Amino acid sequence: MSSVTHGQQIEAPVLAARHRDSIVVGNEVVRHKLSTRLIHWSVAITFFLCVITGMPIWIPIFGWMASLVGGLEVARLIHPYTGVLFFIASLFQYFHWLPDMHFEKDQKGWFGPKLLAYMRWEQGPATEGGKYNGGQKFFFYMVNLAALGLLLSGIPMWFPLGFPPWLREVCYIVHDVTFILFFCSIVGHIYLGTAAEPGTFRAMTRGTVTHRWARFHHPQWFRDVTGEEEAPRN
Repeated sequence: MSSVTHGQQIEAPVLAARHRDSIVVGNEVVRHKLSTRLIHWSVAITFFLCVITGMPIWIPIFGWMASLVGGLEVARLIHPYTGVLFFIASLFQYFHWLPDMHFEKDQKGWFGPKLLAYMRWEQGPATEGGKYNGGQKFFFYMVNLAALGLLLSGIPMWFPLGFPPWLREVCYIVHDVTFILFFCSIVGHIYLGTAAEPGTFRAMTRGTVTHRWARFHHPQWFRDVTGEEEAPRN
């Protein structure tokens, strides 16, 4: 009987994370509810489908990737559709997360040296406010802007006969540059969510984080959720 009760206590945060977030359940804090995580992973999966189908078309050295989807012709056929799916998933993500993505007064000025300091972990977490810090909000808007740019530049490449040659050439450049910058930012995003900040990845799998993680990385959000008062400063 005690083992059953213990198992129920362990799973309580996971069960709570199916429908709610920003709540405390035992020794954990629910950061992302199930719908948030499903949307996030939909964006991630469709993006990497775009990578697998697009890289062989772009550069021959990545031709081996085409074998993962049945060959180069199949990759050419399905790449535009995976791009549309990626944009649709990004659109859902945009409207789902937008209420939490407004910059606070103390989060202004993230466009420049402050963003680079954040990427190098020189920008301490204690300066942030809210559920997401300035760097995460900046990344959110850049992801959605990149998704829009990839879609708009991809349409003339998908239907080349419907657009003038000069526009297609411009779209090739825009598509390639946007992808390169976006892919590099995704690598940084994965790094920050795993090796750089242990305990972060579970927020997108289990849906919860520890009290210690929340207090360290997002102290204002943690105080809002738990009602804990801010520690006095010396």
